Amino acid sequence: MAPILFWTAFTCIVYVYAGYPLLLMVWRRILRRPVDRRYRESSVSLVIAMHNERRNVRAKMQNCLELDYPADKLEIIVTLDAPTDGTDVLLRDYARPGVEVICCPMRRGKAEALNSGMAVARGEIVIFGDAGQRLEKSAVRELVANFADESVGAVSGTLVLLDAHAQEAADGVGLYWRYEKKLRAMESDIHSVPGATGAIYAIRRELFVPLPPGTILDDVVVPMRIVLRGKRAILDPAARAYGVVAQSPGIEYQKKKRTLTGNYQLFAEMPELLLPWRNPIFVQMVSHKVGRLIIPYCLVALFISNLFLLDGLYRTFGFLQAMWYMMTCAGWWATRDGGSRLGKLMAIPYAFVLMNWAPVAGLYYFVRGRTLGIWNSAAVERTQEEWIA
Repeated sequence: MAPILFWTAFTCIVYVYAGYPLLLMVWRRILRRPVDRRYRESSVSLVIAMHNERRNVRAKMQNCLELDYPADKLEIIVTLDAPTDGTDVLLRDYARPGVEVICCPMRRGKAEALNSGMAVARGEIVIFGDAGQRLEKSAVRELVANFADESVGAVSGTLVLLDAHAQEAADGVGLYWRYEKKLRAMESDIHSVPGATGAIYAIRRELFVPLPPGTILDDVVVPMRIVLRGKRAILDPAARAYGVVAQSPGIEYQKKKRTLTGNYQLFAEMPELLLPWRNPIFVQMVSHKVGRLIIPYCLVALFISNLFLLDGLYRTFGFLQAMWYMMTCAGWWATRDGGSRLGKLMAIPYAFVLMNWAPVAGLYYFVRGRTLGIWNSAAVERTQEEWIA
């Protein structure tokens, strides 16, 4: 049984991280579906849900007001979920035509905050964004251009994670996110991405269906509902939002844990996503989303089965696994002093293992019924002045 377990686990891991990207490369070369992009000025509603965003709200509003899009075609809707830090007070400075603030005195969660914003949105196109990221000035124009193609129902922008030097992060979490964006770009070229980037995505307003209370992943539920209705949900790399990379894998792990809890919730509430005759991107959904949920168990199976197989090629595999997890431990220790070059190198296996522990923690939260739909704002590492610059 040990060899069967070993090679089954090994095959699953290799497929998810290498085989699936290779499949996408071949698939895209054969069946690429270009989008008919044409710049136009449709009416747009920008909906931003906030809770306690005192540190971000001024920078975010200034960013939104400076977007390169006609003011008479763009309405900004900020929907507040019972803030307690004065976010609502700071928003009074931005009271003007084209800006609408909705404030709920009781915590309801992000999903219902978005529903409130959608109830008053009038734009033909609705763009969703988060408070903690800066949109590129041309982002709205780039997103809207894709809706000239009638087959497109949703468009995800791309999130660029910046390091302390304002360059795109390329180690640890940043490297993982670059890999993720390449996958999404190929999936988009074939048909659709199985989810959007919460920091910046757009839909046709007519396709929105109110989110169930407690929904964790609005940026997956909303576009996947649209895909199930026969439209495409694509990625546009030209529509960019900028955020700060997590200062440690541990911080990113907290976000990933919430996301993967949301994946379990997604499949429980939308089981049709796992039916190939209902979901036009079934292969992408299973390979990308479901595959990530089973990888931790494959890693454990690979390691344990290898303990019973210590001859020939198996010995080499065992040595490599032992070295990898030793580097992981070193990476955990190095996060206390991440300034060294060695520390940054060791952060890669540490981030990999930590991100693959997140599905296990996510399953625990989901089974226990602990809701993460009532979100807490992520800690912001930079001041507003640095963020604007």
